[in-house]
Amino acid sequence: MTRELVGHFIDGKEVFEGEQRGPVYNPALGRTIREVLFADAALVDRAVAGAKAAQVAWGEESLARRQRVMFDYRSLLLAHREEIVERISEEHGKVLGDAAGEFARGVEVVEFVTGLPQLLKGQYNDSVSRGVDAMSVRYPLGVAAGITPFNFPAMVPMWMFPVALAVGNGFVLKPSEKDPSTAIRLAELFVEAGGPEGLFNVVNGDQHAVGRLLEHPDVKAVSFVGSTPIARSIYERAAKAGKRVQALGGAKNHMVVLPDADVDTVAESAVSAAYGSAGERCMAISVMVLVGEGGQDYLSAIEARMSQLKVGSYLDPKSEMGPLITGAHRERVAGLVSEAEAKGAQVVVDGRKHPLVTESGFFFGPTLIDDVRVDMDAYREEIFGPVLLVLRAPTLDAAIALVNGNPYANGAAIFTGNGGAARTFIRHIDSGMVGVNVPIPVPVAYHSFGGAKHSLFGDTHVHGEEGIRFYTRAKAVTMRWPGEANPTTGMHFVTNA
Repeated sequence: MTRELVGHFIDGKEVFEGEQRGPVYNPALGRTIREVLFADAALVDRAVAGAKAAQVAWGEESLARRQRVMFDYRSLLLAHREEIVERISEEHGKVLGDAAGEFARGVEVVEFVTGLPQLLKGQYNDSVSRGVDAMSVRYPLGVAAGITPFNFPAMVPMWMFPVALAVGNGFVLKPSEKDPSTAIRLAELFVEAGGPEGLFNVVNGDQHAVGRLLEHPDVKAVSFVGSTPIARSIYERAAKAGKRVQALGGAKNHMVVLPDADVDTVAESAVSAAYGSAGERCMAISVMVLVGEGGQDYLSAIEARMSQLKVGSYLDPKSEMGPLITGAHRERVAGLVSEAEAKGAQVVVDGRKHPLVTESGFFFGPTLIDDVRVDMDAYREEIFGPVLLVLRAPTLDAAIALVNGNPYANGAAIFTGNGGAARTFIRHIDSGMVGVNVPIPVPVAYHSFGGAKHSLFGDTHVHGEEGIRFYTRAKAVTMRWPGEANPTTGMHFVTNA
């Protein structure tokens, strides 16, 4: 059977080259719907060369011109919203509402960079010394690369490339080979919006394409989101090659619940944050820590809300949770649930027994596990599935110590009506993003997304003002003009006078 092919997008057009191919599944159907071509080193080089050539003129463009392109790009994205959302759901499996939310959060970054003139304002001081002025300005790096995961095929790339392009760089995106079609469409629309051909290129592939981007001398910065082992490897290899790197790794996000928290709010928040997108979110809540005695009211409310969850295909508008990305990933999630059960944890709601598990599609039911210990693999590893683990802590201090003892530190949340307890949590929790009665504290576009410890390798977070700094190089300029006061300095080090 002839299948639709997904190629690459280089120099303003889709390119169908590459000897190796990979399957692209529709996870809701459980079958291959198309294939994606993998780029070799020569094709990656072509994409980088195209971005480098286009960047020369683009980097010299006025801020107003680049700003207008981003305004027009936003308009085109919104005009094609439904099409892009359907692409996301078809290849990832998440329900349409979740895909629409992902798309909207990505567009927020495009909206953020339409304020480019304000974002790139430098600093100026008149007369730092007699007849001498000083200023700080920012310039583009050249070509940046983004390596992005399957779970957010629109949003995570849009954390990166709109910022990099707006400040004057070229960009090469290597999206996940599991759901590659969205990235191609995002690049096509950028050219349609007036972006130069070749400035924003997309290469599909595996570790070979990634390796070439990491070693290519014309790639000046690398942004990555994925698992911690790969993030660490990306960081080490790219930094060794002299590049700027921001590499975001895995997560084990905790939701700490104090005894005064509202039961219904906790239940709704836990179910939404743990099982939305089938738990395939780097900011999903995967651990709930109940503080103090009892806690059964919270578990009962969560279990009741779980019973109402509609699991199914994105094609059914009533579906609230879709499948996992592949059958192999489903088996891994099931294995971690079985490991916890074998070690004494109580599987309160068992997703392995969901009716859809035996049907076509890579479905796995929402799962709730109580009496989990920190030595279990289900706790130590990032499950990346619809599994919520429950642990207990006697006090808030003990809960904070438990959370801080985990090597992952993307996000953490506390649910309480006590402002003092919330303030203590904010100050002492070791996490990149913190929620107070908010289960998934993903920041808006003008604040930066990032973690700590094994969830972030590099010095800067993604998008926001930190993204502007990451994709630009600062220059400090000190100026004196002929005819100004020109004091004699002699041979000693110059000081301000």
